[in-house]
Amino acid sequence: MTEAAWGPGVATAVGSLPGTDPVEAARTVVGELPDLMPVPELPARGGGADILGRTAGLLVDLAVEVVPSGYRVAAAPGMDHRRAVDLLRWDLDALEQAVGEAGAPRVVKVQAAGPWTLTAGVELMRGHRVLTDHGALRDFTDSLTEGLIAHVGHVAARTGSRVVVQLDEPSLPAVLKGSLPTPSGYGNVSAVPEPDAQRLLGEVIEKLGEATGSPVVVHCCAPRPPVELLRRAGAGAISLDASRLGDVTGAFADELGETWEEGVPLFLGLVPTAEPAGQAELRRIAQPAFDLATRLGFSKRTLAERAVPTPTCGLAGASPAWSRRALSLTQDLAKLFADEAES
Repeated sequence: MTEAAWGPGVATAVGSLPGTDPVEAARTVVGELPDLMPVPELPARGGGADILGRTAGLLVDLAVEVVPSGYRVAAAPGMDHRRAVDLLRWDLDALEQAVGEAGAPRVVKVQAAGPWTLTAGVELMRGHRVLTDHGALRDFTDSLTEGLIAHVGHVAARTGSRVVVQLDEPSLPAVLKGSLPTPSGYGNVSAVPEPDAQRLLGEVIEKLGEATGSPVVVHCCAPRPPVELLRRAGAGAISLDASRLGDVTGAFADELGETWEEGVPLFLGLVPTAEPAGQAELRRIAQPAFDLATRLGFSKRTLAERAVPTPTCGLAGASPAWSRRALSLTQDLAKLFADEAES
């Protein structure tokens, strides 16, 4: 039987960190989060290091280039695409070095834009978003899946660790609502029906799960992430910002409760991404998680077993000192959940 990728006492982070030094970033996450270590992302390095450029560097037989409006499909790999590929290779070199110094993490988590966020953020040559063209949407989805499977193999070989995938879908709510602006800014892209969004995402999750032998995490930090859609698509865990949920009532409470009832863990974003004005008190940071468990009618043991604490989102905008402190606090939260379950 395959060991669970997470459980009581395990914490992780969303992925991004401040700075431009991949070696320092890798050493930090290996030291702070050895049970479920995210491969660090450093968007401060510019084009090719952000979520879209980094993911585009994984694509197979597709390339992008940087244009004034963002990223656009390119006829052939050029300087922008090669930069994204090079940055990712340097990151893996740094990760291998850090693991060699500190030892292999139990599980490594790789992050990439999910199919809807990727195709919402990249333009076709004629100026429309990729997701508006059914053929291009399929090509990008298949290329992303193939590239991610290969990437998982490279990370596993470099670290000697089990690897899980996190699909970042910050644009999914806008895709579903039809609030995503067209590149021209004069209108909105038509809403994608929920069944269609679920089906495509589910195909990617299924293929990644089969290839890696591990559950797939889906991250969405919107105030009301589409939890039910993500669960039905097959997400093995759902990552959200627990500090922005507000009053969890009605249908949304049902979605979250059914998720835990079915044994799907929630990655709860709790630690602030920016240093708070006052003292960072652990129990105050943890309170939204305890309140959520109580509201949904679950015990503290469920919280320990089916919740993984994280920062509220990426730490790219944090100071280096606070990012390290935030990772340490996240690990402390996991220990607190485990201790509370036993008391």
